Amino acid sequence: MELQEDKEIHLARLKRFATWLDDRIPIPGTDQRVGLDAIIGFIPVVGDVFTSVTALYILREAWRLGVPKTILMRMMWNVGIDFILGAVPVVGDLYDVYLKSNLKNVQLLIEYLEREFEPDTSICNHHEP
Repeated sequence: MELQEDKEIHLARLKRFATWLDDRIPIPGTDQRVGLDAIIGFIPVVGDVFTSVTALYILREAWRLGVPKTILMRMMWNVGIDFILGAVPVVGDLYDVYLKSNLKNVQLLIEYLEREFEPDTSICNHHEP
């Protein structure tokens, strides 16, 4: 029970971290939100490197939690695309606003953990004749 609570606390922290990076600050006059990733990304080169390095924290935590390589590669793809497109002025900033790669990566982690650790109810529902 305590291990499950620790995992939930850990996931909540990762989700808050991703929200700060991708979706924390409302854009006035719209229903869109941005995070520090988009704001810091306005600083040429340094901003994109910094936000990519911070995004790797989510990948490191996913690896520590035992996420398989296939999902880690999808997460790395999201970070890589964010870094590459972030290097393109305006395009990278729009990418950050709409695609929110950090929140996507946390969602991939959550979906994996839910599938992996979902209780097997088929054993309980099996009736012998």
